[in-house]
Amino acid sequence: MQLAMWTYEGPPHVGAMRVATAMRGVHYVLHAPQGDTYADLLFTMIERRGERTPVTYTTFQARDLGGDTADKLKTAITDAYERFQPQAMLVGASCTAELIQDDPGGLAAAVGLPIPVVALELPAYSKKENWGAAETFYRLVRTLAGSKGATPPPPPPCGEGEGGGGSGEGQARERRAASPAAPCSEPPPPLTPPHKGEGERRPTCNILGPTALGFRHRDDVAEIRGLLERLGLTVNVVAPLGASPADLARIGDADFNVVLYPEIARTAAEWLKRQFGQPFTTVVPIGVGATRAFVEEVASLAGLDPTPILADERTRLPWWSRSVDSNYLTGKRVFIFGDATHAIATARVAASELGFKVVGLGTYLREFAREVRAKAEELGIEALITDDHLEVEKAIAALQPELVLGTQMERHVAKRLGIPCAVISAPVHVQDFPARTSPVMGFEGANVLFDTLVHPLMMGLEEHLVAMFRDDFEFADGALPSHLAGHAPMDAPPAEPAPDAGIVWEASAEQELKKIPFFVRGKARRNTESFARQTGIAAITVETLYDAKAHFGR
Repeated sequence: MQLAMWTYEGPPHVGAMRVATAMRGVHYVLHAPQGDTYADLLFTMIERRGERTPVTYTTFQARDLGGDTADKLKTAITDAYERFQPQAMLVGASCTAELIQDDPGGLAAAVGLPIPVVALELPAYSKKENWGAAETFYRLVRTLAGSKGATPPPPPPCGEGEGGGGSGEGQARERRAASPAAPCSEPPPPLTPPHKGEGERRPTCNILGPTALGFRHRDDVAEIRGLLERLGLTVNVVAPLGASPADLARIGDADFNVVLYPEIARTAAEWLKRQFGQPFTTVVPIGVGATRAFVEEVASLAGLDPTPILADERTRLPWWSRSVDSNYLTGKRVFIFGDATHAIATARVAASELGFKVVGLGTYLREFAREVRAKAEELGIEALITDDHLEVEKAIAALQPELVLGTQMERHVAKRLGIPCAVISAPVHVQDFPARTSPVMGFEGANVLFDTLVHPLMMGLEEHLVAMFRDDFEFADGALPSHLAGHAPMDAPPAEPAPDAGIVWEASAEQELKKIPFFVRGKARRNTESFARQTGIAAITVETLYDAKAHFGR
């Protein structure tokens, strides 16, 4: 561990809180000292939730360490059950309480509650928030999904069910919904879509992965659910977001699972595949191309025709990315950092759908480093795998991109460096939980993503044009738009970086430098001064400026 002023992820018990807070009828008893109750603010202040986080803390203090902290935990468990009457309970310890080794799971079992109690063992000093969320969801699914009672019968040998007793597809569907995966290597046949008048049910799926405090999870679920229903599917359960323990008990009834956020849901989806024979999707529908591939993958799993959906994409990204000033957008250098799902998807959209040049790609999730490295290699760059925001800042400063896409921290870094930026991944602040519906998944999400990636650059172009015409009488620093005449003058623009004390810039060269876009002006100044030092030039002229540009452009 290291002491830092900022971190991309909290300890794993914060991940458990994200799952508990997302669900209904689940309560989390957290063995923790008084100082660890800060996590409530993440949900009430940043996500602006309208109800209290479903967490009870034991809040032991230093003086309690000489007594029996185990009794405080048992009392907290009993009181939480009597007060909140949950359908299921999570019990665990925070990173601080882990050191006193009170065994929350054993103590909860000794209390003997009449509801399922899931004991969480989350190693706080080796794992972090997203792993904690994934482990918590997996433990809940494993505990509750098999709570139907009788063990399902084993499936028939491969090849049976082709004749008599109903259709082969119907039997295959029943096997996938009610039994472990078949012991043969032959994949299950795709579902046959229902025909009008036959009364056969629609194919069903679960949507797995969305949690509280996730980046646009609420809106992504609404977009993808609508897409699945237009395709002809019935959504069985969405989990963890909005699900109850009773919902998790019927999660095995679906034909397959849609995994929207692999960081959270992949472990549970793999278990459901082993236990119930449910396949799961591998394409994350972020961007137009990925959404098309997602629709085709889902249609293949469900035995449906994707053509009507693909013919009615309802997205403007492809045309807008061609119709906007391609000379201005094409080749823009972009740095991307975030969780693995959003970083990889954003890099794909930036490179293949908008024509940007990705010069940096990274993630703070070491568990998904392999996937990020593979994408970076495909783009011809080296991935940055780190959870130290200072390393990320150093990489951004060295690469001097024209656009930074990242988390809340990269927003701060980019603003400090004067680079246009946008947030595309958690962790985020309050402004990235908008009141409006603003998904990043699906076809509508592609529209939102276009705005997110392009608008900072368009604002940069506007500021660049203002800077170019600053000496015009209508664009002087003290001038105001005509409709604001008579009001106080606008604030002066931010000061340029201080020039090298040993090098003199002629007035004409300074004037020419101001014509360079503000977000790369600092780099142009540094490169020119470096060129002047290398060539022994004491006074920089306009000619020197362009000689330096030619030198560094080779």
